[in-house]
Amino acid sequence: MRIGKVLAFLVVLLFASTSAMAGGFRLPEAGAKAMSMGFAFTAQANDPSAIYFNPAGIMQLEGNNLKVGVTYVKQNGGTFTGITPLTGGASVSETQKDLDFFVPNAFFTRKASPNFVYGVGLFSPFGLGQEYENRNTSIFRSQITKIDLMTLVVNPTVAWKVNEVLSVAAGIDFMYGKAELARTPVGINSATGFPANIFNLDLEGDGTAWGYNFGVLLTPTKHLKVGAAYRSKFDLEIEDGDVDLSNVFSGNIITALGPLPPQGPAPIGFGGPSFHTTGTAMVRIPATLDLGVAYILDRLTLEVDASWTFWHSWESLNIDLKDNRAFLPDSTSPKNWDDVVAIYVGGEYRVTDPLALRLGFRWDPTPVPAETMGPELPDADKLYYCAGAGYKVRNWTFDLAYMYVDKKDRTVSNLRTEGGIPVGFNGEWTGDAHLVAFDIGYKF
Repeated sequence: MRIGKVLAFLVVLLFASTSAMAGGFRLPEAGAKAMSMGFAFTAQANDPSAIYFNPAGIMQLEGNNLKVGVTYVKQNGGTFTGITPLTGGASVSETQKDLDFFVPNAFFTRKASPNFVYGVGLFSPFGLGQEYENRNTSIFRSQITKIDLMTLVVNPTVAWKVNEVLSVAAGIDFMYGKAELARTPVGINSATGFPANIFNLDLEGDGTAWGYNFGVLLTPTKHLKVGAAYRSKFDLEIEDGDVDLSNVFSGNIITALGPLPPQGPAPIGFGGPSFHTTGTAMVRIPATLDLGVAYILDRLTLEVDASWTFWHSWESLNIDLKDNRAFLPDSTSPKNWDDVVAIYVGGEYRVTDPLALRLGFRWDPTPVPAETMGPELPDADKLYYCAGAGYKVRNWTFDLAYMYVDKKDRTVSNLRTEGGIPVGFNGEWTGDAHLVAFDIGYKF
């Protein structure tokens, strides 16, 4: 298998020495019903998307159940106002491109006996995307100009009803990851003394990883449910990802060793206007733990969840290139992310047997320290406001959800030099996003 685009993402981090992952890297958008309640669904877990949210919940489903859906993400480009290594000390503004994403999901469950259910889920638990307007002029081009990262997990699951109060479940997770990334490093033209783009860097790669998950659902009374779900970390292995350079600068660039030609021979330059090599890295995607309590009173259901993401696994990113040059070194980039706990609150009111209305709220703190935050995905604490509805027609269910993401303004001052390369920024970021999810379910 070719391993490529995640490494694309990774190798840019090699040069940027900043982190592209953030709170937005985790995507819980695996079901419209859950999203409309702010993802407070660990204890309810009463549709096929429970395979993602709490697999023990599929024990509640009778017969065969199929559910497919998609979440549309409208990410408004974040705006930065401040100083970067390329602004010459002047405060300027730049806005990222508005981007559109589609996050798919599909689930199937079958009740094989009164005490045993099995199923499989397909979902995208992690992903991100950012792009700046012009790869050759952006004030961030020396760190990054584009990143797209997608993951897809296939999750076969089994659930067992221990007794009338307790159900348990476990699953195996196979992850495929794919990414694309671009960057344009900048140096000083020795002939003019002015900045010059050294080359355009395009990276592509993909990789695979294995993990596991389990869930527990307690129903001590008909009015109360308690759920817990754990998903292991993924060590996404990237090997022999493509690294392509184009438009290599034809003059000399001032370096610590004096003026050197990027088009010169190895081990300094690339021997011409283009260059290709490969690289290897390991991306450690964090484990997660969700705990939820739901209270059911006639037509009203209320739930509160706490969701841990164990980002401490993202300590550093090490990139090993097969064919190094002076202008293309290996790198160890520290990240030092923090574990975070998000809080979800949601509810459903069943107006009639077919129609349900839902509301939710979510508070999601950022795991990214100011010291390592970069323009790949400038992150901040977020507030999520959610609403939606569900409707049943015989064996069919239809769920619709809307979510507004209020990304809090964040000011960071982390301009610095790492390995002799200026990185970071001093300034303020703003941004927000809108999401719409739609699912269709069928019971047979």
